[in-house]
Amino acid sequence: QVHLVESGGGLVQAGGSLRLSCAASGRPFRRYSMGWFRPAPGQEREFVALISWSGDSTYYADSVKGRFTISRDNAKNTVYLQMNSLKHEDTAVYYCAASAKYYSDYDSYDYWGQGTQVTVSS
Repeated sequence: QVHLVESGGGLVQAGGSLRLSCAASGRPFRRYSMGWFRPAPGQEREFVALISWSGDSTYYADSVKGRFTISRDNAKNTVYLQMNSLKHEDTAVYYCAASAKYYSDYDSYDYWGQGTQVTVSS
């Protein structure tokens, strides 16, 4: 079992920045690829970003590429999502998740956090 807790959400103006954190406990964190997701119209969970267990590989949705950066610190059992140049359409609850596979499909993820709200005012 992996327990995930997100933090760092809040209210920010368009063009601003936020950094989300996701702290993990339980099974060894470094065994898992980590992803960030958010709800979207017609989708239960829209893929945002993904990082491999080692941190060597990352992958982003086209909608956030160049604006968001995912990173991890395995010594601290934490994954981060740095969000820059935020847009109103980035407003959502952001969830981190853990998977034994390096996939962007949310069905591949076994463990989920409770989410943190990001609100971008236009």
